[in-house]
Amino acid sequence: MPTKNARVNVVLEKPLYAAVDEIAKRQGLSKSMVVRDLVREAIELREDAALAAFAEGREKTFETGEALTHEDVWS
Repeated sequence: MPTKNARVNVVLEKPLYAAVDEIAKRQGLSKSMVVRDLVREAIELREDAALAAFAEGREKTFETGEALTHEDVWS
């Protein structure tokens, strides 16, 4: 059956496979859907970490005296 979604084959160690299998059974989902959701969550966490690092860098160079006031921005 043709599908529009790309596919990836993944080899898991037995403990990881067992964990995915347990989650799938508990949630009533396929193992494929569980792995897809876990990958999606992992990517979001990496994006959050990258944005946090960017924000920390901005905080270190922030100068209160050079910042725009609320009035400056919204008027």
